Amino acid sequence: MEDVLDEIVSSEDLQKFEKIFHEQLHQGNVTPKAQFEYAWCLVRSKYPTDIRKGILLLRELFNSHTEGKRDYLFYLAIGNARIKEYNKALHYVKSFLEIEPANQQVLALERQINKRMEKEGLIGMAVAGGAVLAIGGLVGLGIALASSKK
Repeated sequence: MEDVLDEIVSSEDLQKFEKIFHEQLHQGNVTPKAQFEYAWCLVRSKYPTDIRKGILLLRELFNSHTEGKRDYLFYLAIGNARIKEYNKALHYVKSFLEIEPANQQVLALERQINKRMEKEGLIGMAVAGGAVLAIGGLVGLGIALASSKK
């Protein structure tokens, strides 16, 4: 399965669904379909601001429309994972799996999120470890310089 967390929406699709959404918004009657399609594009954007906007639209849909909750949960998980909100993403995955425990697409998404958490956790620990070593080296250098001036 292709990594859905790396999928980027085309600018044509984003513009197309954004136009539909804003036309309906201007008329005062946004359909759940138009809102979902726009949010679906936003969470697949390469810009974190768009992704956050898509998450807000999906959350609003999730809270106000019972139809489509599975899709909303799936894309809420993707959106949150793409902005590195992994715990929230896993929360949405678990909520989806409560409804449909054997969904292979969602199980694969859960594995992808866990892999990213593990990878970034290791990178985070390496960066933190490097910072500790650098500070230790500077302190040691400072002590050595202070000792040599006496």
